[in-house]
Amino acid sequence: MRSLAFLIHVLTAIGAALALLALDAAVSQEWGLMFALLGIAMVVDGVDGPLARALNVAERQPRWSGEVLDLVVDFLTYVFVPAYAIASLFPDSWAFVLGPLIVVTGALYFADRNMKTDDNYFRGFPAVWNAIAFYLLLLRPTPIVSAAVILVFAALQFAPIKFVHPLRVRFLRPVTIALVALWTALALVALLYDLEPDFWVMAALCAIAFYFLVSGLLPRPSE
Repeated sequence: MRSLAFLIHVLTAIGAALALLALDAAVSQEWGLMFALLGIAMVVDGVDGPLARALNVAERQPRWSGEVLDLVVDFLTYVFVPAYAIASLFPDSWAFVLGPLIVVTGALYFADRNMKTDDNYFRGFPAVWNAIAFYLLLLRPTPIVSAAVILVFAALQFAPIKFVHPLRVRFLRPVTIALVALWTALALVALLYDLEPDFWVMAALCAIAFYFLVSGLLPRPSE
């Protein structure tokens, strides 16, 4: 069982390998491959925690911190690789500022011990820069608009507002999970069309993004 528990740590660490492969795809501007690899990393990130709890990995392999390992991998897949992809959309002089801005603020966010609220919301924008990269590549706004988006979300990481966790927040959980499933399907369609899908796909993806942006601001029954 101790060996099996260690394999869960290995599974988590595989996310770092997926991040490296995704970075290589980003260098070649193979955006579909990059997002596919980051998507697989998200699946790994979603299953390793429940497996670790089921196998009591923390007690069977206390030498390795699953929490630290998870944060390292998440930083690579949610921040570092997307930061490179986003920076590549700008002239070098802009990329020199915006790329480091994303990784520095993202690192600070991941180090925040209060990133989660008592009711399982994220406190501030949860540094999911892979989502920002996806929408920038999907919508292709002007560089000025894209830079403004980056500045706004970099600041929102430290804003005292709530962002919904798609699985752990109880309020509207069935709606949230259904929209996550729909978003995943639509994102796959967008990738199949090389990020140039039909208008209705883009509109639906934007509508779902709007829900996740504002759902944390909605009044909850307990308030």
